[in-house]
Amino acid sequence: MPSEEELFASVDALLNEEPHLPPPAERARLREAAGITQARLATALKTTTQSVKNWENGRSEPKSPRLDAYQRLLNGWAAKYPAPGATPTASLAAATPAASTEPAASKVETADAPQASAVSAAAPARAPAAPSPAAASRRPATKKAAQPAADPRFPHGPLAVLDGEGCAYGVDGIVLDCPATTVVELVEWTLRESGLGAPKLNRHGKDSDPLIVLTAAAAVKLGLPERLRGHEQRRSLRLPEDHPVVKQVVKAKWRLTQRGFGPWARIYRKAQGRERQCVQLAILSWDALDERSWPGVAEMEPSDIARVLGIYATRVITPRGSTAVSGLELMTALRPPTRATQDPATGNWVPGHNPGSLGTEPMDPAPPEATPEHPVVVNSGWTGGFLDEEAYQWVRPVDLLSDEECVLPYAVGLDLNTAFLAAAARLVVGLSAPDHFHAPAFNPKIPGSWLVDLSHVEVDPRLPSPFTPDGTRPTGPAWYQTHTVAYAQELGYNVAPLEAYLRRETGAYLDPWHDRLKTAYVDTLADLGVTKELTDAEFLAAMERHKDVDPAMAAVLAAIKATVKGGIGKLRERPQGRKYKEGERWPALQRPTWRPDIRAAVISKARVNMHRKLRNMATMTGLYPLAVLSDCVVYPSPGDSPLDFLPYAASGKPQPGAFRLGPTPGLAKLEGVQSMLWAVDLMEQGYNPARHIKGGDAVLDEGE
Repeated sequence: MPSEEELFASVDALLNEEPHLPPPAERARLREAAGITQARLATALKTTTQSVKNWENGRSEPKSPRLDAYQRLLNGWAAKYPAPGATPTASLAAATPAASTEPAASKVETADAPQASAVSAAAPARAPAAPSPAAASRRPATKKAAQPAADPRFPHGPLAVLDGEGCAYGVDGIVLDCPATTVVELVEWTLRESGLGAPKLNRHGKDSDPLIVLTAAAAVKLGLPERLRGHEQRRSLRLPEDHPVVKQVVKAKWRLTQRGFGPWARIYRKAQGRERQCVQLAILSWDALDERSWPGVAEMEPSDIARVLGIYATRVITPRGSTAVSGLELMTALRPPTRATQDPATGNWVPGHNPGSLGTEPMDPAPPEATPEHPVVVNSGWTGGFLDEEAYQWVRPVDLLSDEECVLPYAVGLDLNTAFLAAAARLVVGLSAPDHFHAPAFNPKIPGSWLVDLSHVEVDPRLPSPFTPDGTRPTGPAWYQTHTVAYAQELGYNVAPLEAYLRRETGAYLDPWHDRLKTAYVDTLADLGVTKELTDAEFLAAMERHKDVDPAMAAVLAAIKATVKGGIGKLRERPQGRKYKEGERWPALQRPTWRPDIRAAVISKARVNMHRKLRNMATMTGLYPLAVLSDCVVYPSPGDSPLDFLPYAASGKPQPGAFRLGPTPGLAKLEGVQSMLWAVDLMEQGYNPARHIKGGDAVLDEGE
């Protein structure tokens, strides 16, 4: 039997507990039943209307003495306005949740209500808040897919942005109270109390590590320098190993990856069983968010940064570095290299190869697929040439312009939406090591590299050659990817390869990557008011103003596009740093995703797709391009809109096979309008008008 002293101690503990509030929905019901507005309740409790909204949608909880006053008010309302089917005395008791057996975690607050109380990181997922008007999709509600339920292991979303006051801003307006004053304390708080993280994207994969983004003030508070300084490029800078923060991390038995403590620092311990112990940091004042990929984001308020990165994390992946790094990580997350397999000898479950993936071991390319400094080339003395599958950089010679073209008043640029993403769709690539063949018969279904002479293929001189990036006609045998050689067959020419490096095991490795990024791109455009239901004229108008609708969503869109280009480019990441010597292996070669042949396949297919549309446009309209730069093509036009020269059927529908307007990857949008005389002047000086109209890069970025 318990003693009287023990019983009294237990009762006193109950008396000292903070009062429990009814569920958020019941709070709102009681207030509405009493006819009180949220603003009036906020005035009575000496708080803000936003705080009351947060209490009623489950984002935060009040803190004493407001908690006691709010509890008293709700008790009074519950007695007056019992829930339907319940007695006044039982209504509130029924709504009161049982005491949690989980330990309290971090304090959850909102920006307008710093008085919030502790909420367990293991608490059940809350009901999602209504999206803001700027973030809401403009597509019909009936076509929107149901949102998946939040993972109860990560109730506070995938990431948080920490400011200098200890407030960690998460997704959906959540603000966590972070007491950490050192990097080690921050890592331990993130893993034990924050409730941050994201579930795996594939059942054979791994959960995403939580991301903490540090503002300049937060970095200084944690003992980090506000800026990294040195002679190297900012993205290559790291804290020295003798820096106090690095020493603290090592002393606490945490580890840093080979990237060290830079703008994107990953701090981890060896996983215990199936539980990972890893936190990703991004330091804003160290240029973690590149302005080209994340326009304007680094200058936003912490809550807005959390919104931008949170949407990107939900639709793409939790950022793990530059957009190029994230693009590559997304490939692996969607096609994990291993899966659980049962060992027939022992019956134990062990990691085994996951079919369709690139596996766990790096694979050397064939010599023509490598770069000149690669050990495969240097050590073998290879002199047989290389694949030159790159995006177009072509301008039509001025002497091939007709008089009719020269009198047209405008030069109009069309940019294909994520053309390289469209090329990745249903793209069959090699999954195994290359095998060398002499004089093989060409097979368009086998991915690989072919040595073949395509100089005999005739192409209209007013169009670029489909076989070279600069659009000039080949002069002899050269190495080409399968799609390029197949296009020569499509044009009606025989091909006779002299050699080939082919892969026996193949698969559509990039399919899930394409599908996820395409959905993210289309959904984000829809949030900016650009949908496939628009007419072409409405589409052009929507594209003209879409960046002004919501700068945060426009930044997400830019990041998605950068993820596509950077991810593909990083498949052939070149060595970096002044200390590199030709023939040495560089870190990127240790990745199974260092696959220049896959990059070549994507670019080859994109360039062939572009040329096919150029031919169809010439057939349908008699128009020939002035220039092509990457995924942008410039046409002479009688008006300042693509509607003045794109081919349409009598019904008003766009003609299939030519350029079409629309938000889907592979379709076109207006990129710029300039004077035709201006464009001709540029051509006479040897410049590409597409470069000036588009103002963008001409090649796929090979990543950071």
